[in-house]
Amino acid sequence: MDFAAAVEYLLGLGHETLTIKLGLRNTELLLNALDNPQRAFPSVQIAGTNGKGSTAAMLDSICRAAGIRTGLYTSPHLVSITERIKVSGESISHEEFASCVTTVREVSEKIEALPTFFEQLTAIALLAFRNAGIELAILETGLGGRLDSTTAANAAIVAITQIAMDHEEYLGHTIESIASEKAAIIRPGVKAVIARQQPEAMSVLLRRCDECGVTPILSEHVTGYENVLLGLRGRHQIDNAAVAICLAELLRVPRAEIVSGLENAHHPGRLELIPHKPDFLLDGAHNPAGCESLRAYLDEFAPRPLTLVFGAMRDKQLDQIGEILFPVADVLILTPVENPRSASIEMLRPVANRFARGTVIETDSSAEALRVAVEKTPPEGLICIAGSLYLIGEVRPSILSLDGPT
Repeated sequence: MDFAAAVEYLLGLGHETLTIKLGLRNTELLLNALDNPQRAFPSVQIAGTNGKGSTAAMLDSICRAAGIRTGLYTSPHLVSITERIKVSGESISHEEFASCVTTVREVSEKIEALPTFFEQLTAIALLAFRNAGIELAILETGLGGRLDSTTAANAAIVAITQIAMDHEEYLGHTIESIASEKAAIIRPGVKAVIARQQPEAMSVLLRRCDECGVTPILSEHVTGYENVLLGLRGRHQIDNAAVAICLAELLRVPRAEIVSGLENAHHPGRLELIPHKPDFLLDGAHNPAGCESLRAYLDEFAPRPLTLVFGAMRDKQLDQIGEILFPVADVLILTPVENPRSASIEMLRPVANRFARGTVIETDSSAEALRVAVEKTPPEGLICIAGSLYLIGEVRPSILSLDGPT
């Protein structure tokens, strides 16, 4: 099948979060039928609530600086699904993607329970990595850890970034239960890096290490990189960089290449500044912890006036997010997102009424929201777009197509 047909087939499997199956058996059967592509290279698996994508992006940048041919698997994508599968920093081609989808689909249809979107996409990534002859796979866990498809790759090195409340309907309603799901990627024989955590989460992670006979590497003890200028914005990236450094040191990457990789790392849609008049700041913050990091950045660095364009999924903690973000905006523009899980304007309105301090404007689409934001924000101000990576994916191409700074 061609690329368009491949994308249509995968999307027809249903949204990944809504088609989660409890267990790794399907993924293991699928990989076995593909002659286990994950065994052709070593892997690093990164789990966590916030920061796992940024950590993966930094580690990928570090390894490429060291001349390591990497395969990077992340989610979600912003514009094209091929962004989720990168080889040496570049998304795989449409042709390669379609070829791998065709192979995986043929195998999937022979399995008793049809593998889900994420199960098949994980197999597609691992197959593409084997075809490309990569030397190291960097796998961002999609959801949780214990039952996530990436766990079937049996990575020898694992990391857990910050744990916070998110996806409670699948992972549990306490920090401890969420930490337990993510801690399951720590298995006997692995090397495990653990980021700075809330005490409740750290207790769960350390107990899991003890049960598995694993000596944890605590990233908060990293030293010798105090003067590095990170390529990714936000003070919260210091913790993510510490995890990436520990992982790189386990891979025996020299310090010079670690520094170079950290300074040149790029992660679209995460505190991404796009110069214009006014400038745009894009951040996919979608849970309270992520929004706290965004708010801290805005409080310290954002010029005024500040326009916030906000759209989110309806299953998120909208009240907590609104309490954190909405008061900082001089103009708050609400928008739905083109996604079946999107929060409606009717859901966002009462949150804005409670927490917004400035002008509130309701729009029917992200395109309208973007147009209004540009009209309402003077050149010296800032337009921040946040609440969902799906929203970022919708508006980012339009922002990049605008005339440059004037």
